Amino acid sequence: MADLNELTEKLSNIRQEITEELKKIESSQGAFEYKKSIMDSKTGKIGSLMREMGKIPNELKAEYGKKVNEIKNWAAEEFEGFEKKLKEAELKKRYESEKIDVTMPAKMQKKGNLHPNTQVRNQLVDIFGSMGFNIYEGREIETDYYNFTALNIPKDHPARDMQDTFYLSPEFLLRTQTSSGQVHVMEENKPPIKIISPGKVFRSDDDATHSPMFSQMEGLVVDKGITLCDLKGMLDLFVQKIFGEGTSTRLRPSYFPFTEPSVEVDVSCFQCKGKGCKLCKGTGWIEVLGAGVVNKKVLEDCGIDSDVYSGIAFGIGIERIAMLKYGINNIKLLFESDLRVLDQIDD
Repeated sequence: MADLNELTEKLSNIRQEITEELKKIESSQGAFEYKKSIMDSKTGKIGSLMREMGKIPNELKAEYGKKVNEIKNWAAEEFEGFEKKLKEAELKKRYESEKIDVTMPAKMQKKGNLHPNTQVRNQLVDIFGSMGFNIYEGREIETDYYNFTALNIPKDHPARDMQDTFYLSPEFLLRTQTSSGQVHVMEENKPPIKIISPGKVFRSDDDATHSPMFSQMEGLVVDKGITLCDLKGMLDLFVQKIFGEGTSTRLRPSYFPFTEPSVEVDVSCFQCKGKGCKLCKGTGWIEVLGAGVVNKKVLEDCGIDSDVYSGIAFGIGIERIAMLKYGINNIKLLFESDLRVLDQIDD
């Protein structure tokens, strides 16, 4: 560069160019790219002036450097102020575009509904409540005594192998059945007794039809002259309320330590009306629950005279009823809370 006059003119042109160009830029990206073309130490217009310092005579270098630094500082301030205003404008524009008027009605109002398990539980409570049953809320953490021993399942009883138990200590465990609640009720109350006890139970079991945590509803009736006929009548009414008119039950001999005699309860297939289909595996019947007459030893251990009183007990798997009622083939669908499944079920 021949002299400082030429430099002054060049710097003046750069100032004017920056002032004019900043008026045209509308985005942060454009500002960034333009700033780089001016300020970059290697390719920028001001940066390139500093590289020419070696061509300047020694006596002019100080003045040259001063003028270049002045425009460099001025340009930096201009870009900083411009970028700040630009970001504020962009932020305001974004706020305007995202602004929501909370007083406006929603475009779509979606009605929620209860989980299928909750729906079935409520239906069971209503059905048995109409028969005069009271609700007993049991304990999820039980002692070994109430979960097993008091139900005629002592330490060495093979029936313990039927249930893989989550033990918290040698004495305490997560209950494997709501049947433990019937012992508490019979110890604390004198007959007549008529209760249902819904709640969570826990077993180390996991496949398409079993879960480590699931829901049961225990039913217990203790009074004078109670027989299997009373059980059959109550369960017939129950299945008709749940699965529809014309549905009936049948009792098959089974074994449970706390009932004698014990029965498995089947329901006539409500899908094919007993003709045989995939749901009932061609038999016309579907197994739904276990039940029986309360074992005399269980009554006696609870302080109830078994020569005067008798009782019936039944245990209903709430998930099993939900799966049958709503056509769900995998119990995990009830626990994954997939709205595509749950939205289809609303009783």
